[in-house]
Amino acid sequence: MRVMYQRCGGLDVHKKTVVACRRRLTKAGWESEVKTFGTMTADLLALLDWLLAWEVAVVVMESTGEYWKPVFNLLEGTVEVWLVNAQHVKQVPGRKTDVKDAEWLAELLSYGLVRASFIPAQPQRDLRDLTRYRVTLVQERARVVNRVAKLLENANIKLGSVATDILGISGRLMLEALVEGTSQPEAMAELAKGRLRNKMANLEKALTGVVRPHHRFLLAQQLAHLDFLDEQIETLGEEIGQRVTAMNQPPDTPAPPPGQGEVKPTEAGSQPPAVLLSWSQAIELLDTVPGIDRRAAEAMLAEIGLDMNQFPSANHLTAWAGLAPGNNQSGGKRSTSHTRKGNRMVRTLAVQVAHAASRKKGSYLSALYYRIAARRGKKRAIVAVARSIFVSVYHMLLTGQPYDDLGADYFTLRRKEAKADALLRQLTKLGYAVQLEPLPT
Repeated sequence: MRVMYQRCGGLDVHKKTVVACRRRLTKAGWESEVKTFGTMTADLLALLDWLLAWEVAVVVMESTGEYWKPVFNLLEGTVEVWLVNAQHVKQVPGRKTDVKDAEWLAELLSYGLVRASFIPAQPQRDLRDLTRYRVTLVQERARVVNRVAKLLENANIKLGSVATDILGISGRLMLEALVEGTSQPEAMAELAKGRLRNKMANLEKALTGVVRPHHRFLLAQQLAHLDFLDEQIETLGEEIGQRVTAMNQPPDTPAPPPGQGEVKPTEAGSQPPAVLLSWSQAIELLDTVPGIDRRAAEAMLAEIGLDMNQFPSANHLTAWAGLAPGNNQSGGKRSTSHTRKGNRMVRTLAVQVAHAASRKKGSYLSALYYRIAARRGKKRAIVAVARSIFVSVYHMLLTGQPYDDLGADYFTLRRKEAKADALLRQLTKLGYAVQLEPLPT
């Protein structure tokens, strides 16, 4: 077997220990050594010195939760660190120990039998932490809103049955009045704004309940929690905007406009040359896609980055995001298979964006959703729409061109004659004789 790396290392990372194996090829053959280190900073620096003593240039380790990050932080920049999927480097059954794992990783790396996972640069990793934490806060806010709705039901307040948003402008005023001790339904209903005032009679009935001091205390705490979360989400949004601005190109070297400027050279037969975009330009570019707003664009770019050269094709990007179908074929027959496992944050974001895009009337993505949902179901249709969006995003970031909607009639015009024949057969079955004549252009 061809040797790819003559000096390499394998790390089996745990919370408190790191079992390291360094491996090198000498005239007498392969030589390896195994040693266990702690995970404190001083111990990891000793691990780095121990690897450099054999001039190890490449190290491989499994992606074990968050425990690989401290090791990666100290080894990054000095040696090349590969992070691999643990499912792809399973050890032979019956030989599962920490030492065997480290030796197995080093041996696989020496022959080039492992594939490194995508790890973005440090600024992008920091931006990813911020966007992911913002998602966590938004999810927590949704849970608090559900707790408020549950509390109102316990107090016989049926505000959610009349108002679409119990925490809108009108709903918030009514809840604050409830906390302050107001018990007259008529007085609270008068706080309604806009179209909600057309439901005054129903509002008075909905605001008639059995509210005790216990309910007022809990409601006050939950509203304060909501205010805190709103403030945190806004602060994170401002910080993310500042990070995006800082990650743009320096002012003395302005970024070219989308579709123009310097391009990266690529080898013959590879993907088209990529346009150099700044982070702000990429966010504005993705904002043209149905279902993607600025917040979703920031989260998406924090996960996949700007450089699409790291993905050989759009299919590789969708597979990495967990939006590609799995392979389940035997005996020449292909069986139904679930989508592949991928980046969970990216997949969740893609599905959310797909739900929003499928509701835009007169768009290609909406037509794609209803076309597939009629045959395969809504869940498969949403995944298909999410995959279509990511294919578009891949080419947009690669070429710098904005989103071009194909239109809701794309599938009809693509097979115009077949569609006309199908409709003609239906009319014939209904007992009509129809002769088609094309309209003058």
